[in-house]
Amino acid sequence: MIHARKKKQICSVEKEGDSIDFRIRGVYWGILVVAAIIMVRLFFLMVIYHGFYAQLASGSHELFAQLNPKRGAIYVQDSRNGEELPIAMNRDVFLVYANTKEIQDDNTAEKSAIGLAEIFGYTDEEKLALYYKLNKRDDPYEPIEKDLPEEVKLQIEEKELTGIHFVRSAKRFYPEKTLAAQTVGFLGKDTDGQNIGRYGAEGYWNKELAGTAGFLEGLRGGKGGVVLSAGKVFESAEDGADILLTIDRTIQYKACQILQESMKEYEAESASLLIMDPKSGAIRAMCSLPDFDPNSYGKVETIQTYNNATIFTPYEPGSIFKPITMAAAINEELISPNSVFYDKGFVDDVCETRIRNADHKVYKDQTITGVLEKSINTGMVYVAQQLRKELFRDYVEQFGFGIKAGIALDSEVSGVIDSLYKNKGDAIDCYAATASFGQGITATPLQMASAFSAIANGGLLMKPYVIQEIRHINGKIDRTKSKELRRVLSQRAASLTAGMMVSVVDSGHAAGARVPGYYVAGKTGTAQIAERGGYSDKYNHSFIGFAPVDNPAFVMVVKFENPKRRFSSSTAAPTFGKVARFILDYYGVAPLR
Repeated sequence: MIHARKKKQICSVEKEGDSIDFRIRGVYWGILVVAAIIMVRLFFLMVIYHGFYAQLASGSHELFAQLNPKRGAIYVQDSRNGEELPIAMNRDVFLVYANTKEIQDDNTAEKSAIGLAEIFGYTDEEKLALYYKLNKRDDPYEPIEKDLPEEVKLQIEEKELTGIHFVRSAKRFYPEKTLAAQTVGFLGKDTDGQNIGRYGAEGYWNKELAGTAGFLEGLRGGKGGVVLSAGKVFESAEDGADILLTIDRTIQYKACQILQESMKEYEAESASLLIMDPKSGAIRAMCSLPDFDPNSYGKVETIQTYNNATIFTPYEPGSIFKPITMAAAINEELISPNSVFYDKGFVDDVCETRIRNADHKVYKDQTITGVLEKSINTGMVYVAQQLRKELFRDYVEQFGFGIKAGIALDSEVSGVIDSLYKNKGDAIDCYAATASFGQGITATPLQMASAFSAIANGGLLMKPYVIQEIRHINGKIDRTKSKELRRVLSQRAASLTAGMMVSVVDSGHAAGARVPGYYVAGKTGTAQIAERGGYSDKYNHSFIGFAPVDNPAFVMVVKFENPKRRFSSSTAAPTFGKVARFILDYYGVAPLR
């Protein structure tokens, strides 16, 4: 009995031992299976999908924060006292948003909606829509309005509205609005939505104005901060350079105002005006109408409005080109102001059709000064024939026509003088004959002002410029110095030509350009507008001149496209006179007659 009991106990112990062994083996194999799964998983993570997860880890744990530089400002100046005024700058603006998680009940949402609606002038429907937006209760960022000036932000803050917050950002701001808009340009967007300068100085000098972005790269800690010892790389942004233009704000404002009024009075389709210092080449004013406000550049009717017509729109200058031809022939001593010319009213041996004077007038005996005073086309053909084609073409090139002036603004173009190369031989052909009085070739107002500066300053062609200084963030300043390109005329030839132009204003068709007390030199031009291989019934009216003649303070060109008056003597000339009178007074130039 005892033996049987012991045997039974032994069997029970053996069964219990087998059970323990089985469990141990089960755990063992379980561990092996889990380990195998982990190893296979690691293999896929570390080998098969290594690239993918490396990028994922980088996105989760690396910090790369681009630091945006401050865009440089653009300034204009007051020539009299040296004061500088910003015409393009950065201004803080604010985005207002709601954290609806902070708005706990309907009454709070209603109060905030009413408060914001009062400031923004919302309609009842807009206020109701805002109320529903604020009542979401689960959105930490619900934008409401953007680009708010600081004064509006302060108004909102005074109301102490629950859940309403702000994000500060910088926005390009043009405090002078339309003033010199095409010269300055604007800050727009590229195809990727990034800021980029367009047109004018903003476009041409975008790289310098934009500066260089910096960056911060490292590992992010558990709380989101940068781990300083984790190989962080930091490079600070370099702010953009500031630019000072040669534009005089007062002259720019007054000249463009007068041009705007005249354009409206004469019902012209467009108008442009450029004022240059003939001694240095500095541009004091650039007007191009119609203009636009760079703060809302998207509201223009056509993108052509962005173009600066003084450098972008070449045209056949017509009779304002005549003094250039005259100056060349005087410089070569082929004619003098008192040389005699007989006008029979036409020239019929250079073109297929006769070259005639305006209104088919016949002037008979005239001096060369009279040819300029009465703007006699046939007399200009005679002058060109004295020069002959090759020498005439050389002078046209020496005066800077046919190439860009290099004004350092976006979208400058050159005029075209290709017709002067069409025929071989040195005899005056039809192209050279018509070019002598400004037909068949094109030029920009800038090129015309630059060429006439050589007549005004005693024969030197100066390089025109509109950038006075570029001020880099490191303190370096690049200053533009006046640059003499070449001598085009002798002092004597320049003086004689200028004197003839004074006679044009005193005794010719340009009486409207007179300024009492001053000797003004100038020339009118009324030229048909070429269209589709021929000439239309539309006209460009121009006037170019300088004053006072013995020591010119400025050279100015005025142009109207298709005004509803017949001759430039009644449009461009009086506009010139009004602006000239203001400039001479502004500079304090004493009268000499």
